[in-house]
This record gives sequence, C-alpha cells and structure tokens, in this order.
Amino acid sequence: MSPKKMPLEPFKIKAVEKVKLTTREEREKILQEAGYNIFAVPAEKVFIDLLTDSGTAAMSDQQWAWMITGDEAYSGSRSYFRFEATILEIFGFKHVIPTHQGRAAERLLFEAVVREGKHIPNNIHFDTTRANIEVRGGVAVDLAGEEAYDPDSPALFKGNMDVGRLEEFLREKGKEEVPLVMITVTNNSGGGQPVSMANIKAVSKICRKYGIPLFFDACRFAENAYFIQQRESGYQHKSVREIAREMFSYADGATMSAKKDALVNIGGFITLNDDDLAAELINRLIISEGFPTYGGLAGRDLEAIAQGLREGVEEDYLEYRVGQVNYLAELLKEEGVPIYQPPGGHAVYVLADRFLSHLRREEYPGWALSVALYREAGIRACEIGGVMFGRRDEETGQMVFPRLELLRLAVPRRVYTLSHLHYIAEAFASLAEKKESIKGMRIVYQAPYLRHFTVKMEEIS
Repeated sequence: MSPKKMPLEPFKIKAVEKVKLTTREEREKILQEAGYNIFAVPAEKVFIDLLTDSGTAAMSDQQWAWMITGDEAYSGSRSYFRFEATILEIFGFKHVIPTHQGRAAERLLFEAVVREGKHIPNNIHFDTTRANIEVRGGVAVDLAGEEAYDPDSPALFKGNMDVGRLEEFLREKGKEEVPLVMITVTNNSGGGQPVSMANIKAVSKICRKYGIPLFFDACRFAENAYFIQQRESGYQHKSVREIAREMFSYADGATMSAKKDALVNIGGFITLNDDDLAAELINRLIISEGFPTYGGLAGRDLEAIAQGLREGVEEDYLEYRVGQVNYLAELLKEEGVPIYQPPGGHAVYVLADRFLSHLRREEYPGWALSVALYREAGIRACEIGGVMFGRRDEETGQMVFPRLELLRLAVPRRVYTLSHLHYIAEAFASLAEKKESIKGMRIVYQAPYLRHFTVKMEEIS
C-alpha cells in the first residue's frame, strides 16, 4: 500500500496533543449516549477526527507569536489594521468587516439582501449558507454543472457553475428576484471540487449583464487557486496569490470562514466593494457582533488570521496540503473503497451508497457509515447526504434526497501524519469485510434547520 508520491511536510512538529484510542465496547456505549449522532460524541473520545477541516488546523509558531502581540483595544486596534491590510492585499475589495466565523458573515449578508421569495443561485450551497437563506424565506438554488453529480467523471473542474442554466435563470427571474449570485470555492457539497478561472469569468460576465452582484463563499479560495495553477492552461507560471487576486477581481465581494484556508480556530469576515451595503452590514455588525474593528474577535484572533492568510497561499504548503488528501484517496482506492473522483482539496468523499449498497436511501447509508467507522476505529467523519440535505416535499409528502450520498473525510490542516492516513485506510478495509452487517438508520428527533447537528437516530434492526 504505497502510492507513488508521498506528500512532504514543509514543517516540523514543535508541539503535540495526546490522543487515546478507546475500546470498541466504550465506543458502543458512547454512540448510544450520543443518539448515534457523531456530532454529539465528545472529542476526547475520538482518535482521528475527520468531522471537519473548519477550525481544526494546527497553527504555526508565527501565528502563535503574532497572537502575543494582539492589541485588545475596543476600537481601532493595530491588530485590526494588520488584518485589514492583509485581506485588502489578497482579496482586493474596498471594505473589510470582521465576524466571529463564516456563518456570522453569511447571516449579516443575507439579513441585508434576502427577503421572502428571493432567490440566491450558487454552484452548490453548503449547509449553513443554505440555512441562512432559507430561514429568511429565501430560496437557495443549486446550479452546478452536471459533472458535479457524476462521481466517476475525470473532469478537472467539477465545481463549475452551469452558465447556461444561470443565464436562463437570471433571464426568467430578473434583478428584482435575485439580489446576488454566489460561487462556493472549492465546492464543498460536491466533492470539494474546484471552479476554473474560465468559469468564474463566464459567471461574472452574466452577472454584469443582468446587473446582479457576484459574491464568493471563499473559505477554501487558496486551494481553489492552487488547482487553477496546476490544472488550467495559462496559469502554470502564475503564483497562487496572483491567481487568487484575479479570481476576486471578477466579483463584488466575498464571505469567508477563516477557519479553513486562513489556518485558524475561529474567525471570519465579509469583504466587498459596495459602500452602501458595507455601511448597512457594519450597522448590523455593531448590534450583534461588536465594533467594526473587532467584529466578535479578540485582537489576537485578528493577528492569527492575518498571518494564517499569508501562510495559506504559500505554494509549498498547498502542494503538501492537496498532496496529503490525494495520498489518502489513493490508499482508499487500493482498498477498493468507492470515492468521489478526482479527490478534492480538503477532503476525500466516500460514496456511501455504493459502499453500503445493501441500504436504501431511506436508511441513510452515509450516516450509517459514519456510525460504523467510529464504532470500528474511533474515527469521526461527516455525512453529506440524506440527513444533511434531505427534505420532505410539501405537496407529495415524499422524501427528496440529494443526488450524492457521501461520507466526507475532511483532513485538518497540518495535524495528522502519514501513519494516521494508513490507519484510516485500514479501518475501511476492515469495514469492507463486514459491510453487509452494517445497519441502516432512522430519525427519532430532528430540528427544523441544520438537523444533522442535533438529530437523534437509531439503528434499524
């Protein structure tokens, strides 16, 4: 089990955190107490945590050093101005508004622009983005290209938006019904796939034609820029930072969870050009998040984000980062595990409905696989399938399931070694030998929004 190219870490380990592998009996009890919800499992009872890459990065010595210099002044801190300068330099928009995390940025933006019945197109909305639109009576519209839903397609930019469908949609709805268009980079709900520069340009041109602002959900912008550099003609000799700046030049703004490509444990921001919208967002920020120069964050958090953004676009880091995910994908393929191809930038996505082909969609194979993986090896991963995105049709009463039933193995940045990745592959190999015995799941409690965070399940005997 030796893929051709092992990723080389461009760092050495300076501090470690002890983890402990529980027994199978302990994990069985933990699952029962958690209502078979992996989110409810205490982190200290997890051996390898692949639940998310959000806020789970290991920060560098430079980030920790900058945190010591954090200026905790309520207004106008020097930490904010360094944070602002870094974002202006990389993103290029006029205004920078800090928030305590990405979904707070989404909430502020959609509070300002979404009204009952308004539509927000995206390639594929992720869970918090969709929820922040729908809770305000808006309609989250997914317009990814058909290749996004084909896990076997070798296409290199499966995160692309279908520009034909977008133009048709905007022509039908018009500016009054569509306050903005979004592109999620990389496309988290669709296999972590990148969006090409050509597609970004085409979407931007259509938005300009109809006078509708274009925003990025930019939490993995650096990984997307790296994929453009590696895969798209004409960009091989440009730096990731140059490519990112060009990406943003075609848009009007962005929201970002800094907990991804900025390599920090908390924080986010909105950056945009529109003066009037920025003023409205700042007013809303003051009510709920804090003064505009801290936005719910400590000065030390602002310093960590500023440094993390600079490190996050370094090309030796990105080569290792994407290489580590690809290495895990190769290990799983060697064990015969069906995965979404090609691997994305931050996670490997297991095709749960293929791995557990004996389970019906109504038995939530993605969720069942997350439970089985924890029971088997103490590994926590995230279902992106029927529990996260399934819904009941109001007219027919029938369940409508998403087209992809995935288990996401999100790899935290600068945290796990190659031996951890081999352990993950070995766990799947063990599950494959007894997968027919893995039971389906049923829901016994659910919340009206983002139900996967608090849902209670039981196994179907």
